[in-house]
Amino acid sequence: MAKLVGNVLIAQGGGPTAVINQSLVGAVLESRKFPEVQRVYGALHGVRGIIEENFVDLTQATTHNLERIACTPSSALLSTRDKPDAEYCAKIFKVCMKHNVRYFFYCGGNDSADAVRIVNDNARNAGYELRCIHIPKTIDNDLRVTDHCPGYGSAAKFVALAFAGANLDNRSLPGVYIAVVMGRNAGFLTAASAFARKYEDDGPHLIYLPERQFRKESFVKDVEQVYKKFGRCIVAVSEGILGEDNKPVITQLMQNAETDAHGNVQLSGTGALGDLLADLIKKELKIKRVRADTFGYLQRSFVGIVSEVDQAEAREVGEKAAQFAIWNEVDGSVAIRRTGDYSVEYFLTPLETVAKETKGMPDKFIAPLGTDVTDEFMKYARPLLGTMPDYERLMAPAVKK
Repeated sequence: MAKLVGNVLIAQGGGPTAVINQSLVGAVLESRKFPEVQRVYGALHGVRGIIEENFVDLTQATTHNLERIACTPSSALLSTRDKPDAEYCAKIFKVCMKHNVRYFFYCGGNDSADAVRIVNDNARNAGYELRCIHIPKTIDNDLRVTDHCPGYGSAAKFVALAFAGANLDNRSLPGVYIAVVMGRNAGFLTAASAFARKYEDDGPHLIYLPERQFRKESFVKDVEQVYKKFGRCIVAVSEGILGEDNKPVITQLMQNAETDAHGNVQLSGTGALGDLLADLIKKELKIKRVRADTFGYLQRSFVGIVSEVDQAEAREVGEKAAQFAIWNEVDGSVAIRRTGDYSVEYFLTPLETVAKETKGMPDKFIAPLGTDVTDEFMKYARPLLGTMPDYERLMAPAVKK
């Protein structure tokens, strides 16, 4: 069977990460090695850039420039939240045929995987040979099948270091400190705050995840107990925590919650949840020094904090996408399988196994009381963060008065 000869089209969708460009560059450089690839195009602003034919020719980008881009956070090709329906995909398909695109790579999360699935189905129904590969990316670490997702390790490292710094600050000037971390349905990112702890009294002392129902009364009691024990309390909380009505707690504060094209309530970009929880502690416990931060978008593309493990794996999933599509002539989503302590291998899983649905943290990763993580989670996530900086306390005897 003759090899498909034509062009490669690459796009990036959804929220950016610190290592998403490693995947882009991996796919570009690997694709340029194959003689059957005539051009490698990049669509600006994801699938919207495809239907608008807003392309750049990555065949002509220098290797030096691409390598510099690989080490730069956020989406170099820019992104979109557009959700392609049948009509939208028909337009994508027409543009692909117009530009003789035979290999389509889309880097993103579960919604992006669904877009790839729809485009793939359209091509198959039309009898047009088009290899479609989803390249995994998400700081939420919530894609199904894969052991973990490129982008998570670096964001988790940021969260851990941010809480380590907050803990040092809070120990100096004690009080209650609450930080809201990204995580709509999965608590993996918030759970990474546990890596901030070194000494017995280090925070975060309480970790609240969307996988467990959040009760205000229990929250107040938890904080009170920790505060009495240590004279301070640090709290890590996922933005997507659900109340007793199984709705995001943040929606209690918003009359008309904004949603995106996928129907997701906008949880980030507001400090409302942190303020609500801080006000609750002030009111119920009468503690004066209560502070709240919302990490918001900081954890996604923070310059200078990146996991070298995350970088390497993000690069390789991009390379594997090109190999699977061009070398093996197959469609699917690239996934990671853990093979040792610590090593991984890459495999291809059907698009429908990743599209639409997400996964949360398994019960074995969450402590029984629902306010902490287990040793199993720590063992699972620790290799993904890469090298971590250390800190120390003064060790000197007290002088008699």
